[in-house]
Amino acid sequence: MSIKSGKRTSLSVWQVVIIGIAYMTPMTVFDTFGIVSQITEGRVPLAYLLAIAAVLLTAISYGRMVRLHPSSGSAYTYAKNVCGNNTGFMVGWSSLLDYIFLPMINSLLAGIYLQTLLPQVPVWLSILIFTTLVTWVNCCNIKTLANANFIFVGIPVILMGVFVYFVIHNLLVEFGSDHIWTIKPLLNGNDSITPLISGAAVLCFSFLGFDAVTTMSDETRQPEYIIPRAIFFTALSGGAIFFVAAWFIQLYYPDNSGFKNPMEALPEIVLYVGGKLFQVLFLIAILFNTFASALASHASAARLLHIMGKDNPFTSRFFGYLHPKNNNPVYCVLLIGLVSLSSIFIGLNTAVSLISFGALVAFSAVNLSVMIHFAFNHKQISSLREIFINVALPLSGLGCVAIMWLNLDHDAFVLGSVWATLGIVWVIYCGCTKKEIVISE
Repeated sequence: MSIKSGKRTSLSVWQVVIIGIAYMTPMTVFDTFGIVSQITEGRVPLAYLLAIAAVLLTAISYGRMVRLHPSSGSAYTYAKNVCGNNTGFMVGWSSLLDYIFLPMINSLLAGIYLQTLLPQVPVWLSILIFTTLVTWVNCCNIKTLANANFIFVGIPVILMGVFVYFVIHNLLVEFGSDHIWTIKPLLNGNDSITPLISGAAVLCFSFLGFDAVTTMSDETRQPEYIIPRAIFFTALSGGAIFFVAAWFIQLYYPDNSGFKNPMEALPEIVLYVGGKLFQVLFLIAILFNTFASALASHASAARLLHIMGKDNPFTSRFFGYLHPKNNNPVYCVLLIGLVSLSSIFIGLNTAVSLISFGALVAFSAVNLSVMIHFAFNHKQISSLREIFINVALPLSGLGCVAIMWLNLDHDAFVLGSVWATLGIVWVIYCGCTKKEIVISE
């Protein structure tokens, strides 16, 4: 049983986009700025432009596969339909690292932020309350989630607008208008390419949520029309927010010399620009942003589990269950909530490492699926146009992903490989027992 079998929830393009932007956590630009500014030698905005271009290439591949297979499941569904059940299982299994661990990270970050705001409350209790609330909202109708994210994404974006105002005001008072009307944040007197590519590779991980909107396919009336647009607009809108924020931060901080700790520059950025009160408000906004990301990532993870689980004869009874009223995979939602609670015991570094591996597997698989389906299976390479859209574009996307693979943390690769090996063992076991991992829809 799939989500399609019930009454289809009618999410609009922009409701899906808001869920995707929430997943991407726009305020992460402040967390990563000091790191990327050091890598790029003070050219963070230009690195974001390169990252946006790279991500959009893969987003185009996602959009094309959604039109062919307009159902939830994201890279798992596309790889399964194009390359077979076992390949689809391995892609989905690896992608689960991205989907399952992000809700856990959001719970962990919420505990850290709440500990700063309310030091008298134990971290474990903050995580428990936060995760319970996120799980409860996800147990409701998906439209409740989408509408809630309008609020929890809107508040941080408004506060980012206030930040931009403070930057402009402070620079006008101190240096005059000539310091505002400049392209220095884009070039910063440096023309070296290698640091930019390295910085863009790091920033691409800020876009990991754009593909998560594909898991909402079964909850839109025309997924083959709405979801491709939502994927593109999510990547583009998120990229625009990142770029504008990075531009004004770089304008205020041309280099890292003004930071005591460039690796954790966010508190210093907002303190020096807006003062202590603004710093507190910004921290609250980050908490809202984390809640929005937790809602979106929790929903996407539950739906991927539902799609994969219902295809497996051993797990379909549990993972395939849908709530009769809200038409959502409530058991999967509750399971993701329980996994998120493990953030009470697990460290941030481990969870972050596993997310990156899962996302890159999915990105690689989708670009390859486009080439295999159109160029190899259907031989649509008879004209320059077909060669461009069926080979050159997905190959370019795959090349960008390859750069991200080269910049992947060593621990992420090792831990991800261990997880993938477990999936391979399961494939071999099912093959030896003459049982299919998944059943055809």
